[in-house]
Amino acid sequence: MSKHKNTINVRDGNKHKEKEEITDNVAEDITEQVDEETTDENSEVNKLKDLLLRKAAEFENYKRRTDSEIASISKYASERIIKELLPVYDDLQRSIESVNKGETKDFETLQKGVNLIYDKFKTVLEKEGLTEINTVGQEFDVELSTALMLIPKDDVKPHTVLESFEKGYKLNGKVIRHEKVLVSTDGESNN
Repeated sequence: MSKHKNTINVRDGNKHKEKEEITDNVAEDITEQVDEETTDENSEVNKLKDLLLRKAAEFENYKRRTDSEIASISKYASERIIKELLPVYDDLQRSIESVNKGETKDFETLQKGVNLIYDKFKTVLEKEGLTEINTVGQEFDVELSTALMLIPKDDVKPHTVLESFEKGYKLNGKVIRHEKVLVSTDGESNN
């Protein structure tokens, strides 16, 4: 806002009228300036409101698109591994059909076929990052194994894994199933 400073020396009656005109002009200038500033402020506010609405709409679209992508990923997450397991499944199915039809009559042929299918299946799982936990002969580790029983043994160091009842597995380094084992204790223990 600009300030107008008008001073008038009033010596006669005509000057009074001139003073009113100047005051009216100054008031009009100030009103015009305020109106322009208000219009500028309203314009800026409207621009910011428009920008906010656009950003909110963009965010909602992004959120909807992301939710849709996540749902799709979850729905088809196992697709790749299933595709890799299908040949193993097909081989197993053919082997069962062969046995049921009487085409495979000798045990050796059946054993070779089952071993080939097992190896193929194991290869697929290892390719996915699956590794077996085998702690037999090692010191018991609660992070890898679950002790089913404690067996007193004099000839084995205490807390040694003696036998595995169920294999444990890690997936990319994370234990997904603990190995179930028998663990040695002192020969004197009654546990």
